[in-house]
Amino acid sequence: MSRLRRRLSARRSDRGAVALFVAICAAYVVLVIALVIDAGGRLRVAERTDAYALEAARVGGQQLDRAAVLQGKGFKVQEKYVRDAADAYLGLYGLRAGGIEFSGDGRVVTVTVQADYRPVLLGALGERKVTGKGSATLVHGVEKAETD
Repeated sequence: MSRLRRRLSARRSDRGAVALFVAICAAYVVLVIALVIDAGGRLRVAERTDAYALEAARVGGQQLDRAAVLQGKGFKVQEKYVRDAADAYLGLYGLRAGGIEFSGDGRVVTVTVQADYRPVLLGALGERKVTGKGSATLVHGVEKAETD
């Protein structure tokens, strides 16, 4: 009789082990899904921020220094107008240029934009700043683009 009791008590001690294992695995799967969704969201924000920076650089790159062109000094951008145009474009989306840089010859405009990313499922754990960068080069020409 004591053998039978030992066998029964051994079987009873395993009860609930599978349920505990399933609960732990389910929690792990939910965490992995949350990480995948939030990482995908961060990638979308990074891509969008890059696109905004690129468009702001393009808009800014169209602001020619007309006086320099008329005086024969070549094609270059007017820095004040570039800043105003880039800020106006980014303002439409609630963003602001983090920095606007110009090349030495005034033909390349580079815009840096920062945006906040707030994860959907992980909350404050994954909040970060996302930086986007875009540049535009001023080209001119009638039949084909000339960069000289």
